[in-house]
Amino acid sequence: MTLQEIYHSLLQNIKDTRWQEWASTIAQIVSVWYARKNNILVYPTGIIGVLLAAWIYFFIAAPPLYADGLLNVYFFLMSLYGWYNWLQKKDAAHLAYPITWCTKKELLFGVLLFLISWGVLYFALVYYTDSNTPQLDSLVSSSSVMAMWWMAKRKVENWLAWIFSNIIAIPLNFYKQFYLFSLMYILFLILAVLGYLEWKKKMRYA
Repeated sequence: MTLQEIYHSLLQNIKDTRWQEWASTIAQIVSVWYARKNNILVYPTGIIGVLLAAWIYFFIAAPPLYADGLLNVYFFLMSLYGWYNWLQKKDAAHLAYPITWCTKKELLFGVLLFLISWGVLYFALVYYTDSNTPQLDSLVSSSSVMAMWWMAKRKVENWLAWIFSNIIAIPLNFYKQFYLFSLMYILFLILAVLGYLEWKKKMRYA
């Protein structure tokens, strides 16, 4: 495909984008921005984004994309869990979940969560959907599952998981000719790198 064809396809993608998709995308971009700033607003904005995405996958997509919809339900539940955690305090001056690196146990749990999610999602995509990229689809989703868990615990490694997920999502969406989504994931990747650097800096001066 030539650059001109890609450009025209991108314009068509933009024209075909529903208001729910725009609202979901903007809300999720704002959520990542707040996450980078270690701001509790990461969760209410993120919840708006994932609920709209779940609505699109369940009730607008034809046929419904149940795997993607259920993944966003998981993101919603983890957002509620993370929101609760981030509000907790040990005392008046100290958070119960400050920014920290994963312990060995937390790192192992996150990796196991990733591997189990990858296996389950890959199996579901191969046997219950017509996905032509089940390996990469499941890889993007399972790394997002791991990232959401670590973010709920305010772990620096959550950014590494998001970086990994976005690096795969960019060419995957380009391959599927979702050029607008590819641009969105490029922005997510940039914000994830900035978030990682910013949280590392906060750890250094904590």
